[in-house]
Amino acid sequence: MGKEEFVLTSENYYSNEADRRYMSVSQFKDFAGSYGRTGCEFCAMEKLNERWHTAPSTPMLVGSYVDSYFEGTLDKFKEENPSIFKKDGTLKTEYAGAENIIKRIERDKLFMYYMSGEKQVIMTGSLFGCDWKIKMDSYIADSVLADGKIVDLKTMKSIYDKNWVRDLGYIDFVRYWGYDIQGAVYQKIVEINTGCKLPFYIAAATKEFEPDIEIIHISQPILAEALAVVERNIKRVLEVKSGVLEPDRCEVCDCCKRTKVLTKPIELDEIINKIY
Repeated sequence: MGKEEFVLTSENYYSNEADRRYMSVSQFKDFAGSYGRTGCEFCAMEKLNERWHTAPSTPMLVGSYVDSYFEGTLDKFKEENPSIFKKDGTLKTEYAGAENIIKRIERDKLFMYYMSGEKQVIMTGSLFGCDWKIKMDSYIADSVLADGKIVDLKTMKSIYDKNWVRDLGYIDFVRYWGYDIQGAVYQKIVEINTGCKLPFYIAAATKEFEPDIEIIHISQPILAEALAVVERNIKRVLEVKSGVLEPDRCEVCDCCKRTKVLTKPIELDEIINKIY
């Protein structure tokens, strides 16, 4: 079955079939990593071959609850994650912060405006020798007023935490977690489909006791730099994904820990080299 016969929808977007046929930002980062996360080709291929699944953490589920609320898919999320609720239907204590985040967001007019676009818009496009898929949280396609926007909702521990990277020092959370890569790819795929290069924004909300909020514009030079990172790395990613090259192991992720086989002692100096 060719790609022309596979119709990408919200129902199959996260399926293994879609992941095999398309590259996505999350899959690219699985292979190539970001400043704050070491990529692991072995783990990425184990995921693709459905031999490794990452269990969602409490912070991830809080974020997913908020995401699903603004997507309009909260009922489906509740059905799929019954363990986070009490018998009376309310959220368990460790997840209750999700409702506080939602209430804080809804009190802010500017935040709600940026989240007012069309939700979960799917687009595909050919970039750097492969087909990509994207799914936008809030897509404001206003070509008449030149006010179009691509907005991605992110929930996090803190907007202003310092994130240390060896050889770079402290950097912002956007580049640390590779959200600049997401913005660059999303912007380019939208441009391929519409001819419009729209600005990219992060709608950020924190999981603090008093949730903080910001709308963060990611400048064009940062997006251009991130897109160049994708271009430099995509050839190897595709060669590994297609089986032309054997995947490298990072030896620090949970997947590598689970499958590690010791063959010889290591030197003490090797430990520090694993610290990212």
